Amino acid sequence: MSAGEICSDVPPRIDASADVVVIGAGACGLTAALRAKAAGADVLVLERDASPSGSTSMSSGFIPAPATRFQQAVGVNDDTPELFEADLLAKSKGKSEPTLTCLASQTIGPALEWLADAHGLEWVVLDDFLYPGHSRHRMHAVPEKTGAALLTRLLSAAENADIPIVTEARVTRLYVAPDSNDANDSTRITAVEITRPDGQVEILGCSALILACNGYGGNRALVAEHIPEIAGGLYYGHEGNTGDALLWGVSLGADLRHLSGYQGHGSLAHPHGILISWALMMEGGIQVNGSGQRFSNEHGGYSEQAVHVLQQPGGIAWNIFDRTRHDFALSFPDYQDAVGAGAIRQAESLTSLAQVTSLPEEPLRDTLTQVEACQRGASADPYGRDFSTKAGLTPPYYAVKVTGALFHTQGGMMIDRTARVLDATGKPFANLFAGGGAACGVSGPDVSGYLSGNGLLTAIAFGYLAGTFSAKVA
Repeated sequence: MSAGEICSDVPPRIDASADVVVIGAGACGLTAALRAKAAGADVLVLERDASPSGSTSMSSGFIPAPATRFQQAVGVNDDTPELFEADLLAKSKGKSEPTLTCLASQTIGPALEWLADAHGLEWVVLDDFLYPGHSRHRMHAVPEKTGAALLTRLLSAAENADIPIVTEARVTRLYVAPDSNDANDSTRITAVEITRPDGQVEILGCSALILACNGYGGNRALVAEHIPEIAGGLYYGHEGNTGDALLWGVSLGADLRHLSGYQGHGSLAHPHGILISWALMMEGGIQVNGSGQRFSNEHGGYSEQAVHVLQQPGGIAWNIFDRTRHDFALSFPDYQDAVGAGAIRQAESLTSLAQVTSLPEEPLRDTLTQVEACQRGASADPYGRDFSTKAGLTPPYYAVKVTGALFHTQGGMMIDRTARVLDATGKPFANLFAGGGAACGVSGPDVSGYLSGNGLLTAIAFGYLAGTFSAKVA
């Protein structure tokens, strides 16, 4: 039986039931479950893996949010949801869904503060650099600064709230029926069928269903269909993101938008598969191809940089930086992992840098000379980058070989202000909610529209709404 199957028959039996069933135990699903539980609903979370991990644990764990008390604690007193919304729209060139962009920017701050107040999550604001496109320091993280730690804290909160998480439970069928309470005959989800690894099937009744099972990045056929430009790149998302929500949406007649939108990343250590923080580029690092030449504006954004890197010979680039940036990056656990794995190479001189990277010395020397000229204002960068705000690169140099990768998709089901899924006519389903990668995001239809943190932004903001309002209809 394949995911995406919808059955309009009455379930042959109901083995168990809950007011709110959540599919997916990542940041979206757990936030939704915590919120629904707090509203008095009986909640059950279904997770296909033996242990919850997913895209949340693979992410940096950074969440953008405006006007929080955590920002104010580090001196950021002038951020607002409206300013954040403007940044989101500017990054997508106005192509992101305006209602969802407004909804996310208004909701994420209260959601993070609620997670802190109700469940003890600690938030720190990263105020030592700005990610591309953000006009204020608004990136929040748990103290460990990793997605895995964020997920661990959310799982601990769910455990403390007595929310059961059923693992190794892949949902393979949704049971639907006309909503008897709706004169317009909207569709209601009545039950879900789960299949265990041994083939055992169970049917769970529900009063409301939340789809929090991310996107379709792990489905090569869907990637090739909707985003062929990245189909040849590495996939650095969770293999379980096979598009279950998208396929259910197709079968249900949901309003699906921006399926060509996705988050890429142009700085995945190769062949180690370790994320190298883009903060290195923002602090003055550069990228060169195998010929030792720059090929883009590294400050345009790490998402679209994935495409630029994959267009280089062999789909490979080198991040070049110096000791000051290296020391700065050591504050990031992923970078520490890259150092431990031997991915970071050190060179005392430019000649040594060429040797340890196998890059041609003279073109590399020309590149660094051109960058130095841009840095002191003697010439303009042909790619439009402003080098004047950061000090130039000086020996010793550091380098890491990287490639471009697909992280997760950004398109999905349109939702209303309560996170209810909308059908193709704009009518909400009676009790179906979505968030995170299952819902249409705020990045628009292009890779360049992804603003740093958009994935966890919609996971937590829309999960917060889905949990709140699913409890009201349950």
